[in-house]
Amino acid sequence: MRSSLAALALAAASALCATAMAAAPDLSLLKLPSGFRIEVWADGVDNARSMVRSDSGTVFVGTRTAGKVYAIREREGRREVRVIAQGLNVPNGVALQGGALYVAENDKISRYDDIESKLDAPSAPALVTKLTADRWHGWRYIAFGPDRKLYVTLGAPCNVCDKDAEGYSQIVRMNADGSGREVVAHGVRNSVGLTWHPQTRELWFTDNGRDMLGDDLPPCEINRVKKIGAHYGFPFCHAGDVVDPEFGKLGRCEDTVAPVQRLGAHVAPLGLQFYSGAQFPRAWRGRLLFAEHGSWNRSSKVGYRLAQLKFDGARVVGYEDFVTGWLRPDGKVVGRPVDVLQWPDGSILVSDDLSGVIYRISYDGGR
Repeated sequence: MRSSLAALALAAASALCATAMAAAPDLSLLKLPSGFRIEVWADGVDNARSMVRSDSGTVFVGTRTAGKVYAIREREGRREVRVIAQGLNVPNGVALQGGALYVAENDKISRYDDIESKLDAPSAPALVTKLTADRWHGWRYIAFGPDRKLYVTLGAPCNVCDKDAEGYSQIVRMNADGSGREVVAHGVRNSVGLTWHPQTRELWFTDNGRDMLGDDLPPCEINRVKKIGAHYGFPFCHAGDVVDPEFGKLGRCEDTVAPVQRLGAHVAPLGLQFYSGAQFPRAWRGRLLFAEHGSWNRSSKVGYRLAQLKFDGARVVGYEDFVTGWLRPDGKVVGRPVDVLQWPDGSILVSDDLSGVIYRISYDGGR
């Protein structure tokens, strides 16, 4: 059963990504709040996934099915997209520290030193650390936290299984050289997005709920780490109170950390970012913006949008649309947002692994 489910999931993902170099959707069909606009910031970025920006403005982009890492930069008044590595093993995760680009593949993390001076011919990468290797949920997200530690997501190698003792279903952190690894969060099925609150510096992450419990269970999740090493429920408890019919006997929901926000089932939340810029209206500061990549096995599709959480202090008071329209009324999918990156001017970039583009969302209405 496990192998057949894996084949189904991978086939669905491949089918959805098959048109990754198709033309960007008609932007006029995308719906944004009044005063906001969306444009294609870069195209020809096949299977664009995770993004990170250097201090000088170069954007590095990982991929999942394309096996490539891109660098995008302004050069002589033009925005240039170039492949700096290819033939890699699911290089979804990218991060920067000390002038080096870190790339997370399915089974390892590598470091490309002094990357910006070597974009034309990057040096051979140095191995930072090896990772658990399984294709199911094997697309890693990485990021350096405020503590200068490298954080890595290690998804479950299954739809639902108990593999914590083998180093799966976790978020871990380590020193930049790969030493000092420790578990930050247990019971995390499939997180593909990490960010830190700009004031509290607490880690927040997305988590994708299990499949095969029907259209409406369990909810996907937005979570916060208040205690290192806490358990978030997988595989025995989902979204704080949904007992797993097969693995529920392994633990109690009362002993797990409930999500900050339960999302729609199967919406597939990925990259997320607290908005801290000054370009959007003042009311937007502190909101959590995140990509819902979209369902693959629901009877009617959901997700395929940018969403937002509104707060009153630490309390969530709204879970709402930000940008919609990638899912057409007839069910056709024309885009799948993946990651969110705030630009210094207060606009945001959003990657789309289906259309192979990166969008820029800005605000030009009255404040």
